[in-house]
Amino acid sequence: MKKVIVFFIMIALIMGVAGCSKPADNGGGQEGETFIVGFDKNFPPMGFVGDDGEFTGFDLELAAEVAKRLNKELVLQPISWDAKDKELETGNIDCVWNGFTINGREDDYTWTDPYMKNQQVFVVRADDDITTLADLSGKVVMVQADSSAEKALAGKQDLVATFDNLLTAADYNTALMDLEAGAVDAVAMDEIVANYQIEKRNAKIKVLEETLAAEEYGVGFLLGNEELRDQVQGALEEMAADGTLTKISNQWFGKDITTIGK
Repeated sequence: MKKVIVFFIMIALIMGVAGCSKPADNGGGQEGETFIVGFDKNFPPMGFVGDDGEFTGFDLELAAEVAKRLNKELVLQPISWDAKDKELETGNIDCVWNGFTINGREDDYTWTDPYMKNQQVFVVRADDDITTLADLSGKVVMVQADSSAEKALAGKQDLVATFDNLLTAADYNTALMDLEAGAVDAVAMDEIVANYQIEKRNAKIKVLEETLAAEEYGVGFLLGNEELRDQVQGALEEMAADGTLTKISNQWFGKDITTIGK
């Protein structure tokens, strides 16, 4: 009799464990799934810490709307920009969405279609007499480590050779503070970020008319992750069609600078 009781207890325990098991995650946008977005928290207006201490930005607002449409929980994960590949490879983040330049990286990630255009430019102090790229001769120039501007400069060695020195910074906030303090003479960076600093933060800098490189922004995923890319791409196309992309762009930039569906 005791053996029979023990047998039924064991059966009940096995059934209970099986009943508590979670179904496999099929990546189909089921409620409760997370969407982990990696971003540089010092990259306004795309992603940064707002005056209220919360993460905000144009890209992060787009990501929030995409997560909502995919029925996923948005998780904003600040990362070191030069560690983005490791963050993707280890699964700590699902994508990089933060003014991420496609050009020159086409084969390194799985990308959405470009959603906006940008240019790499040089900024100098507003009261400086530097007005052309030729004026950068003998000057100290700074760039963010592993940034698109750094890659663009790698292809412009004749120009770099004219600099007195080319330094790297961990982020553009640091670079711009060094510029305003007189520690460097120019910063190579994204035009959209430079214009935001001038218009919204009243930074005492100016953008040189001669540009370094033209580029496009996209959402980057681990190479081969086409399933999640397709979901995000679909949501972005819906947002373009119903005017949501235009609305968010107008809120941040005063005009529609998005390119999907255009």
